[in-house]
Amino acid sequence: MIRKNEYPIVLVHGFGGWGRDEVLGMPYWGGVSEDFEQILNDNGYKTYTATVGPFASNWDRACELYAYIKGGRVDYGKYHSEKHGHSRYGRTYPGIYPQFGEVNPQTGEMNKIHLLSHSMGGQTVRVFAQLLEIASKEEIEAVVGKNATQEEIKMAVDKNELSALFIGNNSFVHSVTSISTPHDGTTLTYGVMGIVPYAQQLIGLVAAEAGILNRPLYDFKLDQWNLKMDEDESYMDYVERVFSSNIWSDTKDISAWDLSPDGAKELNSWVDAQPNIYYFSWSTEETRQGIITDHHYPKIGMSPMLIPPSIHMGRYTQDEEGKVLIDKRWFQNDGVVNTISMNGPEIGSKDEVIEYNKYNKDIPRGKWNHMGILNSVDHEEIVGIGTIHKKGEWYKEYAQFLGKLPK
Repeated sequence: MIRKNEYPIVLVHGFGGWGRDEVLGMPYWGGVSEDFEQILNDNGYKTYTATVGPFASNWDRACELYAYIKGGRVDYGKYHSEKHGHSRYGRTYPGIYPQFGEVNPQTGEMNKIHLLSHSMGGQTVRVFAQLLEIASKEEIEAVVGKNATQEEIKMAVDKNELSALFIGNNSFVHSVTSISTPHDGTTLTYGVMGIVPYAQQLIGLVAAEAGILNRPLYDFKLDQWNLKMDEDESYMDYVERVFSSNIWSDTKDISAWDLSPDGAKELNSWVDAQPNIYYFSWSTEETRQGIITDHHYPKIGMSPMLIPPSIHMGRYTQDEEGKVLIDKRWFQNDGVVNTISMNGPEIGSKDEVIEYNKYNKDIPRGKWNHMGILNSVDHEEIVGIGTIHKKGEWYKEYAQFLGKLPK
């Protein structure tokens, strides 16, 4: 195999995800039976696992991702934080790849990365790439003022008054890959199921799989909303306080909004595929159409936890004025996300989604190359959670594919 780039891979988890040093060390990427980061590293593909707020908005997660990769204090942006009423600054990280975005002295080339994401992580990395490439006028004006010169902007960055994430013209991402991502949202956020009950079930699944029932599990990383665990507070009381918080309904700066079809449409209206980046998407499904109706039902083998939401999504429709139309095309799903939503942003988006052609030697940049549907694979199975089916070889083969992308 001829390798054309040596850019490292950064794994970005989805809604409810966690980092390597959490959940007793059980990888989000691999579950109890595998460790995809280790597998890729062992096969010569430098790989890092990022961690961001499991329930935060995509904007906040993108800001956290930048600090986690590059190192430094999370800056959510002066304009953004004041608009949404939360703290401007978050945690400080040492950086998993501090040389990101700098010139490699040995090669004279820019240190870029491949972003490999699951579920909501696909939305997050799209926002991340957008902020790197396109300057945020609101954030620059909030700190430096209108009509600021490039010298004034640079000075504000050097003085840590403005995050470098917001100044644009930073082409540091080589490829973006989304797996099972709700680019157009998921109907799990609508109706009787809702995203909060799913989140609570997810915590139970992870706790059971990791064998840490009745012990602290999640670091919710919602410090910006002042949702930190008090010293004299039990973990279960803390969990209850988080999920009963008004952030789930009173703000759009939260995952519950971004993951809804209407929230995804809003996100798609300003986050665009960038012309210098390769974009790839993978879809998953584990439902079948009923014999009598068009409704979809879980296939045998779907994780038991995902069966109730899968049944809900497999029959949910919506035709309310001013909202995204939900019809039978949305019925097929993987237990968490509707399959129709996974191939790339379409509703409210200017992006172009095309079917990947393996015989085409010139893979287009700036367009979503849909790699296909992974049949009979549910939302958690694709990352190795709640399953006995190993996916390490699949990730190794995909890393080989990324390594063959031209610089």
